[in-house]
Amino acid sequence: MIIGERLRALREEKKFSQGVVEERTGLLRCYVSRVENGHTVPSIETLERLAGALEIPLCQLFYEGDEPPPLPNLSKRRTTEELAMDAGDEKDLRFFEKVRRLVSRISEKDRQLLLYVAQKLANR
Repeated sequence: MIIGERLRALREEKKFSQGVVEERTGLLRCYVSRVENGHTVPSIETLERLAGALEIPLCQLFYEGDEPPPLPNLSKRRTTEELAMDAGDEKDLRFFEKVRRLVSRISEKDRQLLLYVAQKLANR
């Protein structure tokens, strides 16, 4: 989907001219034309202004229909306990519990440092 084509279709559906969109957004008519013809890629802020002018929620620029598309079936995030239980080792479960307790007691600054170091190690 090209956003310009979608904007034009929504504008024409509302029977608005580019001049009406210009008045409602403060954007120049030539800019609206350039967006609709695919010569310019609008920023998110500009898309918000255009959606407001067209009296639609911003998300509707990215899909057709009144309802948003169904969400994909994503797996549920698992807790540390669930991950440890999958390992099946009680020793691992105790270790994860101890780490969880200790991390909950450290300061936010130290927690950020710990996460940074863990991220660097994971990237190796």
